[in-house]
Amino acid sequence: MTDEVPDQDARRRIPRTDALLALPALVEAATRHGERVVRAAVTEAQQQARDGRITPEEVPAAAEAALPRRPTSLRAVINATGVVVHTNIGRAPLSAGAIEALSLAAGYVDVEYDAETGARARRGRGTIAALLDAVPAAGGALVVNNGAAALVLATTALAAGREVVVSRGEMVEIGDGFRLPDLIESTGARLREVGTTNRTTLADYRAAVGPETGCILKVHPSNFRVEGFTSSVGVAELSTLGRPVVMDIGSGLLHPDPLLPVEPDATTALTDGATIVTASGDKLLGGPQAGIILGEAATVERLRRHPLARALRVDKLTLAALEATVRGPRTPVTAYLHADPAEARRRTEALAAALGRKVVDVVGRVGGGGAPGLELPGCAVELPERCAAGLRRGDPCVVARVERGRCLVDLRCVPPEQDDRLEAAIRAALADGI
Repeated sequence: MTDEVPDQDARRRIPRTDALLALPALVEAATRHGERVVRAAVTEAQQQARDGRITPEEVPAAAEAALPRRPTSLRAVINATGVVVHTNIGRAPLSAGAIEALSLAAGYVDVEYDAETGARARRGRGTIAALLDAVPAAGGALVVNNGAAALVLATTALAAGREVVVSRGEMVEIGDGFRLPDLIESTGARLREVGTTNRTTLADYRAAVGPETGCILKVHPSNFRVEGFTSSVGVAELSTLGRPVVMDIGSGLLHPDPLLPVEPDATTALTDGATIVTASGDKLLGGPQAGIILGEAATVERLRRHPLARALRVDKLTLAALEATVRGPRTPVTAYLHADPAEARRRTEALAAALGRKVVDVVGRVGGGGAPGLELPGCAVELPERCAAGLRRGDPCVVARVERGRCLVDLRCVPPEQDDRLEAAIRAALADGI
């Protein structure tokens, strides 16, 4: 018989929760992620030790490793698709000025406060002033939470319980199954469709306009084209019919752009006689998600005073980012649309040479429902199709285009300072055996 003492149960050496939470690294993590998240990571690490998957001494490191790397589940993405306004990855990337404005607006700000008098002030007055400075043809401006909200507010205020006259060729689906007829009818207005899918004339509108007409709606079919035997009626003609004309330009272009000759813009629509113009802030304008309403001052004020406007109003972050976008220099969206072809090819060839790959010609797109059919000639690095999955799963996450059995990496929307990270991501994807 021996007097050997059995080894102490290793689980007794597992650090206590309070001791782990007091570690400097976990205290700092709690300021970023919150104590609940850190405590959950600690509990998981302790359980791993109890199960024998790690040693008690490895618990602190395991707890740190289990913490989220970012304060949000959203991941930053490098857009190598060649699609400038890509809805699935956040549409417009914000300018440096807009990002700075977001940071400033994250704290207490005078969003509805007049520091001179100490009294309440008009909400978003700086953003409204910026929009009116940018579009002198507008007498008034209002910002709501997205483009669909702008259209809903306009038709509700002008035509609830009455008719909205609209061409059949403009009864569009705006994405994710949301259709214009359903959107308008949800406001309590009745749709009065005129013309046919491919042809609508001024006489069609004139025959439909009557005492029950609340407004005439003109919608830019921004995500498709109808070609061939077609005709439509412009804002200038519609404005002669004696009813408010609401023009939904969609993409948020404030002024004409020679690169986008058929894309409607707010200035032209208002000059032609539109009463109200509605648009999105996060497409061609290059700002945050917002619905922009521009138009005749009294009508915009009517919309602003409508009870629905309160439910659709934007927060201080959107107001700050939109003001900085409108007042600032050209946005990333504008820069990518007007990218220098020679510089883009130089960067692409340098990347391809470093990787030992081939450069191919490609066609980029505006995206986000803007300028359908417009081709943006460019070039891309050609990779095996399997690389697309590796690029998406890597760090950084890179979204490229898969086309005809190839993975195409287009640098049009990749800032030059990201080239080294992109090269490293591609090397990792090429080395991945999947």
